[in-house]
Amino acid sequence: MSTSAHDAGAAAAGARAETVAGAAAEPVLVGKAAVRFGTSSWTDPTLLEAGVFYPESAHTPETRLKYYASRFSVVEVDSSYYALPSRRNAELWVDRTPDGFQFDIKAHALMTGQPTEVKRLPGELKKALPKAAGEKARIYAKDLPPELRAQVWTSFREAIEPLHHAKRLGAVMLQYPRWFGPSDENRAELEQAAERLDGLPCAVEFRSALWFAGTTAASTLRLLEDVGLSFVMVDEPQGMKSSVPPIVAVTAKRLAVVRLHGRRAEAWEKTGIPVVERFRYLYSEQELGEWVTKIIDAAKEAREVHVLMNNCYANYGTTNALEIAAMVRRACGAGKKN
Repeated sequence: MSTSAHDAGAAAAGARAETVAGAAAEPVLVGKAAVRFGTSSWTDPTLLEAGVFYPESAHTPETRLKYYASRFSVVEVDSSYYALPSRRNAELWVDRTPDGFQFDIKAHALMTGQPTEVKRLPGELKKALPKAAGEKARIYAKDLPPELRAQVWTSFREAIEPLHHAKRLGAVMLQYPRWFGPSDENRAELEQAAERLDGLPCAVEFRSALWFAGTTAASTLRLLEDVGLSFVMVDEPQGMKSSVPPIVAVTAKRLAVVRLHGRRAEAWEKTGIPVVERFRYLYSEQELGEWVTKIIDAAKEAREVHVLMNNCYANYGTTNALEIAAMVRRACGAGKKN
């Protein structure tokens, strides 16, 4: 398939979506497992452009989320990575979505060893920063004393509690950076994350190929299983230090997660480009078809599966989410979960 076919534009992607418009509105029932399909954003600027995905009547945060939730049964919240979420937003999300709709909430950067901008921190936390940390533009968790590191986790948990209480929390998504490789220290970090989020469904996505090099792969999956964390299966460009292979593994029976990032290899590790360009990739139906059996296999081991399209440029993700939902539905003759 040509490069241009993978970036065919919103009009072409929209035409493909029309043929499978209702495919992902409800979970697909595969055996006893509910398989949900959605995207890793519902507010990306390129998605909000006129005529791309939302009707003209959906022009406010409330109407957009309600419209999205009428087309899909799960969504990933990415904003919580950049700024700690607010309890009020969680309450609004509950009010604006139907029973059963699920939110997968990405963990804040400080929770996974990544930097955050000081100006984005809540006022109370910002005031409590040590002088040296407060003078920096960006800080890491290691710049904070233990009590403030713990406060980040506590604040995050308290903010998403309304979702958990309303049974709208699909998972906390812990996405670790490229430099987070297999070591005793990092394995301990994973164990500690499971303890701090005890009682909440959590999933882990790695961005270092070293976790799956040789015999390390088995020990990586065993660790996640031992501490009750779901392994995030991925589709992404291969052959780089950050490339995780597209393997199928269910490490927590309550939830399996699949994230498809696109295959735009030339931009995957490129710096100095807008993030959206990394995921500017429209999958072909043949490429999506490679995951149908894998998703069904995961559903045989997990009670629920979330399939999230992270190729969030324009309507590429929404179109592909509808298409792969239709494929899985056809492949297994699945009904809809009530």
